[in-house]
Amino acid sequence: MKGNAFEEAARWLSQALRDLDDARFSLDGQRYNLACFLAQQSAEKALKGYLYFQGAESVWGHSVAELCINCGDFDKDFIELHKTAASLDKYYIPTRYPNGLPGGIPADAFLREDAELSIRISQQVIETVKDKTNLQV
Repeated sequence: MKGNAFEEAARWLSQALRDLDDARFSLDGQRYNLACFLAQQSAEKALKGYLYFQGAESVWGHSVAELCINCGDFDKDFIELHKTAASLDKYYIPTRYPNGLPGGIPADAFLREDAELSIRISQQVIETVKDKTNLQV
């Protein structure tokens, strides 16, 4: 980890915010699969930032569901958040790889509604992390 826990958490949260902005940009460009993936990435990075804030030396994995559970070791509100945020995990592989789907390609498999929902959930994750850390990025 670079710097102290506060600085590392801020770095991860800053990138999470950028990924969320990129998800919105992709939504506007009707790239719904990419918007869903970027929303998943945004939530993942925000949760990793929270774990770094708590002093983690390293954080591994890409599952938003598992990261919420890990964060729940420090604050039980993340266990409640898990109920909603876990759904973002379905956007990690199938949004990018044709073999992650039974047929077709990711560009054709995701709808505007999917992108809008994933962005809303990611925003909720980010707001929770910001609230719990008081990070101003």
